[in-house]
Amino acid sequence: MSSYVVYLAFRAAGGLFGALPEVVMRKAGEWAGLLAWSVAGPRKAMAIRHMTRVLGDSAGHGDTRLAARSMFRAYGRYWAETFWFRPRRAAGIREHTTLVGVENLIEVRDRGDAMIVALPHMGNWEMAATAGETVGVRVTAVAETLANRRVVDWFLAMRESVGIDIVLTGQGSGTMRSLLRALKDKRVVALLSDRDVTGSGIQTEFFGEITALPAGPASLSNRTGAPILPVASYFKKGRGHTIIVGAAIEAPREGSKEERVALQTRLLAKALEELIRRDPAQWHILQPNWPSDREPEEDPSTDDPLASVT
Repeated sequence: MSSYVVYLAFRAAGGLFGALPEVVMRKAGEWAGLLAWSVAGPRKAMAIRHMTRVLGDSAGHGDTRLAARSMFRAYGRYWAETFWFRPRRAAGIREHTTLVGVENLIEVRDRGDAMIVALPHMGNWEMAATAGETVGVRVTAVAETLANRRVVDWFLAMRESVGIDIVLTGQGSGTMRSLLRALKDKRVVALLSDRDVTGSGIQTEFFGEITALPAGPASLSNRTGAPILPVASYFKKGRGHTIIVGAAIEAPREGSKEERVALQTRLLAKALEELIRRDPAQWHILQPNWPSDREPEEDPSTDDPLASVT
């Protein structure tokens, strides 16, 4: 499929979902997710595998399968909300967003520190930008650079309209410089932190198995002293979102650089586990995320175009 056709499909979905009343949009997105579940194949098997890992050995196959199915439904809602969003709707979204633990953000802000927000792929994580606006700080996030520039531009415009400034990957040291500049300016740097897509992550235990998690949060924290705040966004059963802000994970002061980064990543992994376990079925990881998820001959990258742009 050509890049222009993909772009037109995104624009068409934006027009379709954008014209729907909010309640209809949510239901349509959930049903689209369930339709995807029915034809998902390997993605379905991976979702069940991840839910088994999160729910533990005590959960039966029926429970993990139901949670995996609900994961697809929540993922459908995420995309529906993404296509539905317009800047004029931002105030209504904030009005129906509940913040829990916002005092953790305020404490860091009031002492004059920059902060790094580390998120799992939960609910509609882009709505977590409202937490920054509530306490009067601007959010900067990282997005992957894709070959399809039109789709990239579409996502940039959408995320900026939510209140998120975007730094694109693929700029070498320029990406790091942009993030360091944002922290120097006391902006919130928000990083999705539960899946390493670079191949250069930090090895740590995550839900009982060693895997790589992104090095960015701890590396930035250790270079700047900015604490990491684990944050997750959850869909409410009806309209709106709940955003939970965890306690700050401060940059360690002892040990070598590698030891400090490894320790902080390990602490972050535990905090992310707690946030994900609050509602595992809203965790949208449908790709291999642990070494045991992959066959030896399989490329660890994903060919899922939707996964790559989120």
